[in-house]
Amino acid sequence: MLRISYDELSGALRRAIEKTGMPPERADRCARLFADTTLDGVTTHGIARFPRFMRMIGNGSIDVHATPERVEAFGAMERWDGRRGPGNLNAYACMEAAIDLARAHGIGCVALANTNHWMRGGTYGWQAADAGTIGICWTNTMPNLPPWGASDPRVGNNPIVLAVPRPPGHIVLDMAVSQFSMGALESYRKRGEPLPVAGGFDASGELTRDAAAIEATRRLLPIGFWKGSGLALMLDLLAASLSRGNATHAIVADPERETGLSQVFIAFDLAVAGGPEAVTRLVEDVLRHMQQPTAPGTSVRYPGERTLQTRRRNTLDGIPVPPDLWRAVQAL
Repeated sequence: MLRISYDELSGALRRAIEKTGMPPERADRCARLFADTTLDGVTTHGIARFPRFMRMIGNGSIDVHATPERVEAFGAMERWDGRRGPGNLNAYACMEAAIDLARAHGIGCVALANTNHWMRGGTYGWQAADAGTIGICWTNTMPNLPPWGASDPRVGNNPIVLAVPRPPGHIVLDMAVSQFSMGALESYRKRGEPLPVAGGFDASGELTRDAAAIEATRRLLPIGFWKGSGLALMLDLLAASLSRGNATHAIVADPERETGLSQVFIAFDLAVAGGPEAVTRLVEDVLRHMQQPTAPGTSVRYPGERTLQTRRRNTLDGIPVPPDLWRAVQAL
């Protein structure tokens, strides 16, 4: 495994993106969003997804010249059209708009239609928390998760992100509605490791910890069984109805042409929660209670804690990148 500095990684990505004709400032932001994700240890949605991103530009699914635009406004809520521009840039712009609305109204909501894959959803939770706001966002996807009771994909594995700011380190939950995302399954398979718990069904319809077997059947296990299936449906309905965009059933089930997604970004100004000091006191009280000593050899982590540890380590030591993947990116 190579160790690449953040600047070297973001620079290589930026140069590749600029060759598509994307303006330099936007190319730099796009590259840094990919690099930030990889720095935080989410390689599957960072550098590993970059070649697919470039192919989608090549096949016309992503328009590098398109920027998101506001099409309707209702006070604290706005509706935007992503115009099939780069998904991470669209999402970043819409969370920024939600934060601005929260500053003015206490709460801000931006519903985005006609966009592309946002890469790592947690990025926009960290963005909201860095701005000192509470953030919530989610997206629908192509049909890639069987609803409870079915064996073929009919709902999206719709990620949801919740973030609360905290000066020593934000609390950020970034989760798909399956027990393991497709990216996580890929990581376990490549490492040759079994999943820690059952993550889906094999060809015989039995629950399994074999990541490769689940990838073959594409029968991922929803979190909470039928509860996760229901949550996937509701997130899809909310995103599509609020944005007036596509629901999962209308999205092409092809990872290389997964476009026209619907997303929602919500921010709360901390003034509506008693101010930053009150929120910080509450968070620290909760974490102190949650993380009190348990049995020897065990510990309790809060959502986002491991991300912060990985970020610090990779900033000091360099970002781990498989050699073949680094060569592929450099070739772009």
